[in-house]
Amino acid sequence: MTERVTLITGASAGIGADLVRVFASNGHRVAMVARRADRLEALAAEIAAKRLPAPIAIACDLEHPDAGDKIAAALTNAGAECEYVVNNAGFGLFGRAVELDRKEQLGIIAVNIRALTDLSLRFADQLIRNRGGILNVASIAGFLPGPGMAVYYASKAYVLSFTEALRGELGSKGVRVTALCPGPVPSEFQTRAGFEPGLDSAVLNVSSAEVAAQAYRGLMANKRAVLPGIGIKLVPLMLRLFPRGFVLAAVGRLQTRQR
Repeated sequence: MTERVTLITGASAGIGADLVRVFASNGHRVAMVARRADRLEALAAEIAAKRLPAPIAIACDLEHPDAGDKIAAALTNAGAECEYVVNNAGFGLFGRAVELDRKEQLGIIAVNIRALTDLSLRFADQLIRNRGGILNVASIAGFLPGPGMAVYYASKAYVLSFTEALRGELGSKGVRVTALCPGPVPSEFQTRAGFEPGLDSAVLNVSSAEVAAQAYRGLMANKRAVLPGIGIKLVPLMLRLFPRGFVLAAVGRLQTRQR
């Protein structure tokens, strides 16, 4: 008999690890994907110690083009299929696009866009059959142009647009589709990006555990988008009040101060 699971990428730390904890605590068996096998094993042991459904650990680098094939094969070998897909994996780089390493920036596209798209579409038939859902982790950055993190901001704009379109296509088939749009969250993401949080980050941030909890509730309630924190909820509203050129210049100045 095939077992239904929740697939969560970027599960070894930060929001991803807390999403694993939240889904597991609500009775889901989780299939965790991340590059670092040791981190996955430690998290699996933590979950199992609470007598929750034992996770499936899949060590896989989503930058590789065959990552989706490896994940699908691992699920098949475990006798599992997807009820929910949570595309959390993603990273960014802080600095001017023309000065950053081009290969690393293409890696952002591979993880944030290609892998997310692959997994959303690859398991769509299973999600429809199980009347499950997709949670795609976008960002408040998806609403903005982002000089200083140009490729990352653009990738999250794609995630937001793609997720809303999927919602329009899959909603009638009983599939929940939600975009999670957090602001700055203290995590390893910031270290990898080369980003030093400032006062604005301190005002807007919400803990990864709270982001994960709000994301789970939002997906189960079939919300179009989840924006954790009062400050983050105000950003899309405020953007309507200012010309795009003003926003572009303001973000550029902010990012320059944080370098």
